[in-house]
Amino acid sequence: METVTYQGLEFEPYLTREQIAAQVQRVAGEIVRDYPDGNPLFLCVLNGAFVFAADLFRACELAHAEITFIRFKSYEGTSSTGRVREIMGLTEDIEGRDVIIIEDIVDTGVTAYQLRQMLLERNPRSVKMATLLYKPGSLKLGTPPEYVGFEIPSKFIIGYGLDLDGQARNLSDIYVVKS
Repeated sequence: METVTYQGLEFEPYLTREQIAAQVQRVAGEIVRDYPDGNPLFLCVLNGAFVFAADLFRACELAHAEITFIRFKSYEGTSSTGRVREIMGLTEDIEGRDVIIIEDIVDTGVTAYQLRQMLLERNPRSVKMATLLYKPGSLKLGTPPEYVGFEIPSKFIIGYGLDLDGQARNLSDIYVVKS
């Protein structure tokens, strides 16, 4: 893996597709263990989580699982704005359902917290979160996700669905901004 450049920023390799695939399988195993007879609703937070969500959903192999999508926006450039805007909302009835939120990354926790609160108002049986990446050093609000692929430092990353102003989502590996 070589360095890549987007918008004048240089990024170096951080996590390979093989490392990512191994963690997706591990997280899927944890979810299957926790929902052996259930039909959880996977709730993918677009746009960044779509790659992780597809891989995780297929890896879970739960016969009655379903998936749906919502979209929020809280980033501009390389940093969180601290404000969460709902772009595309949830249309499914989740009352009495087990819901697993699928996020690409939990950084400050603001989006995750607000999403959990919104979902709890709809009376689900349970709400848990699966994230590929978690920055425990950046968490300001809420609780850590129940399912975590990698704990990472508070640095800006791209690839595997994560972007810089819409670019770099299609990279198969994850890159970190060079210091």
